[in-house]
Amino acid sequence: MKRVLILEPYYGGSHRLFLTGLQKSVDADYTLLTLPPRKWKMRMQLSAFWFVQEIRKMAAEKRCFDTVLCSTFVDVAVLRSLLTGISGWNPNARILTYFHENQFEYPGREMAPDVRQFAAINLSTAMASDSCAFNSRYNLESFLTAIGKFLKKASDMKPLEIVEGIRGKSVVLHPGMDYSSIDEAAARPKGPETGTPVLVWNHRWEHDKGPELFFEALYEMKKEGIAFQVIVMGESFANVPQCFVEAPSLLEDEIIHFGYADNREQYAALLRQGDVIVSAARHEFFGISVLEGIRAGCYPLLPHALSYPELYPDDFLYQPGMLKSRLAAVLKDTPVLQKQSRRKLTDRFDWKQCAGRYSRWLFSDC
Repeated sequence: MKRVLILEPYYGGSHRLFLTGLQKSVDADYTLLTLPPRKWKMRMQLSAFWFVQEIRKMAAEKRCFDTVLCSTFVDVAVLRSLLTGISGWNPNARILTYFHENQFEYPGREMAPDVRQFAAINLSTAMASDSCAFNSRYNLESFLTAIGKFLKKASDMKPLEIVEGIRGKSVVLHPGMDYSSIDEAAARPKGPETGTPVLVWNHRWEHDKGPELFFEALYEMKKEGIAFQVIVMGESFANVPQCFVEAPSLLEDEIIHFGYADNREQYAALLRQGDVIVSAARHEFFGISVLEGIRAGCYPLLPHALSYPELYPDDFLYQPGMLKSRLAAVLKDTPVLQKQSRRKLTDRFDWKQCAGRYSRWLFSDC
């Protein structure tokens, strides 16, 4: 059986969900080294050193792997250099990187002075990896386009033929999905109809997900007398956008749930109550939360931007500045997403459909 070493310095959220599904779906002998999901900048700068230290603690006979799978929070160039010469290490082990995101495209509220440093780590990681997988075509193309712009700054070091080299060893692999808990919830009766449509927000409580735009649309609709209820879930951190502090009082009569769901069962049950799932993201390389909402029966309303156009028909997408008007129209005549339509939108991302492609990527030369 093939031996796989997984190195994940940000083991939480979608990264953890992805790795859990991968290990269940692709047959291999896995060894997992992880760090908690915090201090992402320190993870990118220092996790490679920590992982090599942990590898050195292994018995020599346990250090021989066929494949090493990293996320983009690992500096693979540093990792590869430090692995050289370790007793028992397989020098032919393929080192692969899965790009859940890329730092070139992350929309910070302010341009941080160190932004180029972390983008450059992504670049050197891509160069040092034997193969890279991106979770969407948008992620891959935005990364390569940004690299091209970045290299133009090196006017006295031309030609730097990097972009096509990375493209040649890269693939697009949408993250596999485990819908089991959601399907169980969706199989149960939805409950008594109140006649008031329920909106769902289930994204991270951070500015890049556009929560201000979402809540502003809700406040305007409330003033206009458009009836709705709302379920707000998603992971929050030490500093949350002010709109999440204000919303509970401003939407007191509309809120069904406001806060993190304690477990998958509660999360799935809350999704099942929804009628419409909304994204106002400024930053989205795939969108697991949207797929989960659709699978549970929610009608999606999503920006015509980022990764969404490659994943969903135009019927579900709105143009910039049109969220409130599209949302109001949907609420006045809430469309029902039938089971057949939900399956058509979501089945192709099921781990059962994706496992073969991942197996070939992990264990075959690309």
